[in-house]
Amino acid sequence: MRIAVMGAGAVGGYFGGQLARAGNEVTLIARRAHLEAIRDRGLTVKSHWGEFNVKIDATDDTGSVGPVDLAILSVKGYQNAAAIPALAPMMGDGSCVLTLQNGVASYDEVAGVVGAGRVLAGAAYMETHVESPGVIKQEGEVVRIVFGEADGEETERARRIREALRAAGVDAQVSGDVMKALWTKFLYIATMAGVSSAARTPMSVLLSLDAARETMLSCMREVEAVARARAIDLDAGVVQRTMEYMDSEAESLQASMHTDLTAGRPLELEALNGAVVGMGRELGIPTPVNDTLYSTLLPHREGSPAGS
Repeated sequence: MRIAVMGAGAVGGYFGGQLARAGNEVTLIARRAHLEAIRDRGLTVKSHWGEFNVKIDATDDTGSVGPVDLAILSVKGYQNAAAIPALAPMMGDGSCVLTLQNGVASYDEVAGVVGAGRVLAGAAYMETHVESPGVIKQEGEVVRIVFGEADGEETERARRIREALRAAGVDAQVSGDVMKALWTKFLYIATMAGVSSAARTPMSVLLSLDAARETMLSCMREVEAVARARAIDLDAGVVQRTMEYMDSEAESLQASMHTDLTAGRPLELEALNGAVVGMGRELGIPTPVNDTLYSTLLPHREGSPAGS
């Protein structure tokens, strides 16, 4: 497949590297030092299963890429205003966009630019970060993508994407209810990101504290309540199963928002806890834990001096 990855950071870089290694024609859309490192030395991926380096096309100009079969959108939510319009030059006959972002709003945002018929929504489950320019580090045994069409149909293009991902070593599943999948991840990531960032403390430590665990459970229950009010059919035991997953992966859990906060970078606050607060207010559902997390982190939304 001819594939472009819009946002070749931790998530996009990992999947782009794996897809290129498997023989797909991949172009990474990257910026600054990361872009220069990839151009000079290729992309290095360090994972639970080993390490490899792949020579791969990289650019900061989507207009130079040409039409692709698949564009993967994996930028941070606060970059969408610039990134989503930049998808348009890469759209040709048969092109589609797979959204792999935190939050639950990007599907509609992308559809508004390239058309709903071109968009598949997805959720990525993995622990990864940019170790240094041109180097992606993945940890833990979980690397999974769940994605699908908005109407639940398993289309030919969805099957092609699934098989390309599987051939690249990624556990990929086509969902008949992708909004359920997105919200299941959203419940997890909004809680992990919000609580660990507000506490400035690793998840492995927080999970050992009863009071912190209660805060996490309350945060997840608020997200669940908002989801059900929006007619999202979450599993009955979603909160407990999410907590069990956190316990099983405690040592490798690190929310990217916590990493960004520590480094003084902008935060995906509006796409995560801010979105819970906003939807809760619209629906008349109290979200006191998310309100507190949001207000605590709001001064750092646009970034702040590292370590502050």
